Amino acid sequence: MAAMEIEFKFHIPAGRLKAVEAAMRRGTVVRTRLQARYFDTADQALAAEGIVLRLRKEGRRWVQTAKATGDNALHRLEHNVDLGAAAAGGAAPAIDPQRHQGTPVGERLAKVLAASGAPLVERQSTDIARLTRDVRTTGAGAAVVELALDVGKVVAHAGTPDQSESPVCELELELKRGDVTGLVALAHRWSQQHGLWFSTVSKAERGARLLAKLDVVPAVKAEAPRFADEKEKPDGRAIQQAVVASCLAQMLPNASEIAAGSTDEEQIHQLRIGIRRLRTALRELVGLDPRTDLFNGAEWEPPLVEAFRALGALRDREQVVKLAQPQLRDAGAPEFDPLAGDDAAAEAPSPGEVVRAPAFQSVLVSLIGFTAATAAESAPQADAEGAGQPASASAPAPLDAGEARRHLRKRLQRLHRQVVRDGQRFESLAAEDQHRTRKRLKRLRYLAEFVAPLFADEDEGKKPAAERYLKRLRPAQDALGEFNDEAVALALYREATGRDARAWFAVGWFSGRHAAGAKACRKALGRIEKAPRFWEKRS
Repeated sequence: MAAMEIEFKFHIPAGRLKAVEAAMRRGTVVRTRLQARYFDTADQALAAEGIVLRLRKEGRRWVQTAKATGDNALHRLEHNVDLGAAAAGGAAPAIDPQRHQGTPVGERLAKVLAASGAPLVERQSTDIARLTRDVRTTGAGAAVVELALDVGKVVAHAGTPDQSESPVCELELELKRGDVTGLVALAHRWSQQHGLWFSTVSKAERGARLLAKLDVVPAVKAEAPRFADEKEKPDGRAIQQAVVASCLAQMLPNASEIAAGSTDEEQIHQLRIGIRRLRTALRELVGLDPRTDLFNGAEWEPPLVEAFRALGALRDREQVVKLAQPQLRDAGAPEFDPLAGDDAAAEAPSPGEVVRAPAFQSVLVSLIGFTAATAAESAPQADAEGAGQPASASAPAPLDAGEARRHLRKRLQRLHRQVVRDGQRFESLAAEDQHRTRKRLKRLRYLAEFVAPLFADEDEGKKPAAERYLKRLRPAQDALGEFNDEAVALALYREATGRDARAWFAVGWFSGRHAAGAKACRKALGRIEKAPRFWEKRS
């Protein structure tokens, strides 16, 4: 059976498991023991391409499954082959990739294996107790959703001195049929009621980490949006969905790690970049589809702003000190720690607490659902009964491809002009307005990166016009970034003077550099004015 899986997966904190299981048992549940073996090449060629090949005993039956990542955070390519009931005491059937021949995931699997040329080997195994229950939502968001509560373990190097295990405690919600908004409404309800958080770590990934003995995985960085139809330009809704999906592709893996307890600086940094990109998308793509209530900002803005600030409060202060101390030392400043006795750090929530916050998780669920919803389905919202709220039948349609590009031209042009205008008078701007200019420049950069592929057919020359434009922005980004760091440092050391008089040296030093820094920003911003704008029509 070939299918496109649409599902949410949430991690369950240990203290919430009993409540989740009790809630599951309020309906008819089926208990199944799942014993799976995962296969890959020795160099993990399948894992590198987001492909999972699994042989699993489900109760008494064997099922072979191939999975691969889809085009957004909810979609998964999947193909299952029922191999029949297991004989009493019989051996497991042999793995055979040919069983998936003729399916989308099978084609990807065959291509990777052919390129690798290496044989398949068993990499890890799982032993899971699963409770499943079907839930039906009614109304406009009518759907049938399978809830699956998985508790067990992933095992690597089984039966050897190097055997290691990773516990599994998660809830999956998979759309069996019906409207995505019904799935999203249930995801909201269960995650909010039980304090769950969205997780991107699959059982296969847990095993791979055990094999590699990884405690911290690399942070995920931003990638350009992928527009599904390259021949026919996407309409306004498709643009919104593709851009939001690209933001989530950066945010979700990093958020998942941080929610699980990671304090890795780069993961926190990349999550903040993802939030900043997402806020730009939700702000600047307003109007591409008038039906998309999610873009009105009322629900998503406060949780995203709060998370961004909370995640940055401690990291920014520490980073500024790392950059400032060597410069101050060279200037002859007395040695002292400006963060010593800083009560703000002690009172601040941990990164994990920030990401696990119900409001932040709610925004993630809504945005994930939006990327998966069809044009006929509403932006995901949940009412008291958990049913999706439909868009108005009389609501205007999304902008078509041509209208969308004209709309985006106006947004880009407006931001460009604002940045140029602010640059011309940067030195005379109030500190708040100087900071606003930096934020506008970031929005201009992110919006340009988002929509550049939509204007690719208008490029001239060997180097894409958008790339040339973005290159012209970089000196201003660097200048304003350094100026902002010094402003943060000045405020930090000024605050530290109340605890240690030695901070006054830094206050004076950074104050003396302020005028030169503002002048450098003005000059750098001035160079943007004549940058060739890739979004403008060419005769």
